[in-house]
Amino acid sequence: MTKTDIINEHTKKVNLIFEDCNCWDIIDKVLSMPPDAVLSDINASGLKGRGGAGFPTGLKWKSAKEQPSNERFVICNADEGEPGTFKDRQILHERAHKVFTGMTLCAHTIGNVSKGYLYLRAEYNDLLERLQKDLDEFNEGLKARNFPFTINIISGSGAYVCGEETALLDSMEGKRGEPRNKPPFPTVSGFKGKPTVINNVETLVYCTMIMLIGPEEFLKLGTKDSRGAKVFCISGDADVKGIYELELGMKVDEFVELFGDGDTKAVQVGGSSGHCVPRKKFSETFLGFEGVPTGGSMMLFNSSRSMYHVLHNYLEFFQEESCGLCTPCRIGCQQLLRGIEAVKRGEKPSTYLDELIAMARTMRIASKCGLGQSVPNPFISIVENFREEIIY
Repeated sequence: MTKTDIINEHTKKVNLIFEDCNCWDIIDKVLSMPPDAVLSDINASGLKGRGGAGFPTGLKWKSAKEQPSNERFVICNADEGEPGTFKDRQILHERAHKVFTGMTLCAHTIGNVSKGYLYLRAEYNDLLERLQKDLDEFNEGLKARNFPFTINIISGSGAYVCGEETALLDSMEGKRGEPRNKPPFPTVSGFKGKPTVINNVETLVYCTMIMLIGPEEFLKLGTKDSRGAKVFCISGDADVKGIYELELGMKVDEFVELFGDGDTKAVQVGGSSGHCVPRKKFSETFLGFEGVPTGGSMMLFNSSRSMYHVLHNYLEFFQEESCGLCTPCRIGCQQLLRGIEAVKRGEKPSTYLDELIAMARTMRIASKCGLGQSVPNPFISIVENFREEIIY
């Protein structure tokens, strides 16, 4: 069997995201159920957010539902800005109705929701015409069912930080996209100060499919701590590239065997904000919440790649995309970049890398949002495992 045949065997087992289905049958089923019954199924499935953080989806919905408010909102985060991630674009292109359905069943579950919003990254505006046509048809279908809920599309402005849920909310409200202080969390005070559920594209599709197949079937996939499957975006030095849905819980060495080119020395799991796993740790590292979680990006590097250049590229990206609101991230990104440049030029001793690691750990604690808190992930993992490539 070829690699492609083996990969197809894996994907056949978990064909949920791109499987075609009748979304109106699912909506009719859900609207006939008590909201608590829907919430019970989502909770029972063990589904965690597929954006990378892995917060339990049912718990998020429950929190919004319990807030005393006569108005709530549902938002789909389609601001897919993480380098190496391109799955949401494909999902929206091929299965947008499954995303809209997930938003609808969330609206039914948490109650008092008349409006939902799909926040689309600016770079995906070429999808707008088709999405709007699909959405108009969908909203008409909801109207015909006397369900008082409509979905609208809001286009972002190309800021990486707006992938962070509270910065996204500020952007939607016409403000500069900057992270808010938490608490309060969006489920308590979100869009326009109202309880708001924000889920990403993939999470909402899995909610749709859980209501189709039932939580028991979903629980058969993945592991105890990482239920279900995940869409992975494979790029870099890979024999097979593209978008593939696989069970969670796979070890990195199994993943590399399927997709690598035979000379993989590192896998960047989770995009530029994720962890770099070196070859020596492939066999002990799981792709899931009990190992290294990922929003979807899987970048493979072989021996021809300089990990110094990889890290330098990431830090340039973070320096550019930091909103500048908090000092640890604004200054930290600059100093980490200057620091490795100084070591590479021989202006600083190799021991200076340890000082930079300490700075990165401070950023993780002191930064206001996930951008600054995640910069240490690639920095520390690359410096600790590929120090010689930075020094020489």
